[in-house]
Amino acid sequence: MITRHLVITGKVQGVWYREAMRIEAERLGVTGWVRNRRDGAVEAMAQGSEEAVDTLIAWARRGPPAAVVADVAVSEGSGAYTAFERLPTA
Repeated sequence: MITRHLVITGKVQGVWYREAMRIEAERLGVTGWVRNRRDGAVEAMAQGSEEAVDTLIAWARRGPPAAVVADVAVSEGSGAYTAFERLPTA
């Protein structure tokens, strides 16, 4: 089990990014959360098997069709999660 913190930049707000990530995470069996940030980025915490989290990170680099992802910064994450949820903007 691994946990990764992601900060996704580019045209990632207003393009259904968070909901698409939630659906993809649930499909992969990844838990954690995703939220918009006031600086225009999307932030996420992803927890699961290394393979599933790596697959979600690869998806995050593309995002949904309307997104234009400039960068995905990945770092160690923390916490314990039972589902993947959308959180309020931070």
